[in-house]
Amino acid sequence: MTESSGDVIRVLLADDHAVVRAGIRELLERDTRIQVVAEAQDGMEAWAKISHTRPDVAVLDIRMPKMNGIELAQRIRQRYPDMGVLILTAYDDDPYIVAALQAGANGYVLKTASPRELIRAVYEVYEGRSVLDPAVAQKLLSRVASEGQAPTTPVLTPREKEILTLVAKGYTNKAIAAQLHISDRTVQGHLAHIYEKLQVQNRTEAVMRALSLGWITLDT
Repeated sequence: MTESSGDVIRVLLADDHAVVRAGIRELLERDTRIQVVAEAQDGMEAWAKISHTRPDVAVLDIRMPKMNGIELAQRIRQRYPDMGVLILTAYDDDPYIVAALQAGANGYVLKTASPRELIRAVYEVYEGRSVLDPAVAQKLLSRVASEGQAPTTPVLTPREKEILTLVAKGYTNKAIAAQLHISDRTVQGHLAHIYEKLQVQNRTEAVMRALSLGWITLDT
């Protein structure tokens, strides 16, 4: 199972179960472009090895000793904003999902995923896009629907919808600015207006709100 040719994707794998790490490593390295350059059995060890090896993608379990995957994802995002972070876990509970995405994870995949889905998720995160396990996406959409919506639908400008679509694809502010030929500050200003109109606090909530309104899809 080999994706298109290109640079090697260097991966750090963090999980507190050695047998699980061995299995995931074997699956990932079926693809000739993926190389697991480091493994860690807890969050602190993972952080040390990330600082040393600077992988392209960190594949993290959520529940690990010393530092959990959510805390580690947040630390990676603050120090290494361009590094891909993929949560790979058995937990599909809403609090875990939302916390991981808010911490800056690019993707959230369950350990029930097929080898092909896992490899594809690594590629998506490496290429700067977001990826959600289908079961996770459905739970998030159900949560938005159950919370109900305001009686009036906010109106976004075409530019605001364009930016929100790029946010849903996992683009950073810098990448959005480059794509639309505008400044980072202009992107930040548009996002502030989007948050205000949608009555949300962050990028994840904005995307979920837009999904519930049918403005964008996960395949956009």
